[in-house]
Amino acid sequence: MLSQTKDTDARRQWMGVLAKSDESRLAHFWADLQSLPAWDYLRRPEVGLVMVRGRMGGDGGPFNLGEMTVTRCSVRLQNGVVGHAWVAGRSARHAEMAAIADALMQDEDWRALVDEKLLAPLQARLDHDRATDARKAAATRVDFFTMVRGED
Repeated sequence: MLSQTKDTDARRQWMGVLAKSDESRLAHFWADLQSLPAWDYLRRPEVGLVMVRGRMGGDGGPFNLGEMTVTRCSVRLQNGVVGHAWVAGRSARHAEMAAIADALMQDEDWRALVDEKLLAPLQARLDHDRATDARKAAATRVDFFTMVRGED
């Protein structure tokens, strides 16, 4: 059970990177992957809506926040490995690349190459963007403090 949890966590990680990455960055690094195996659609990219839910304070009762457009896709490599993707927005190409990458990451023959050429650079860009946003937010931070009057 432990290894299954580890595999699930790893897959959740790489699927998150693929979904959160900008399509143009994904396409840029995708070009570095050569001679990809043949694959077929199980589910062609299709656009739909999902309900986004939230919780007040993190532990309050759930409430519907609103709807969000997503695109999903499922593919099967010629060796039978299946990949899935759900990405925000209406980009069929983004969902397709993410689904193929998910399948390739589950294939031991491709995992190291896809991780090196695609996922690692995408994760580095996401980390860089997050750090840039944090610096911008920190620049607007105001520290409030209370001065104690020294009355005798």
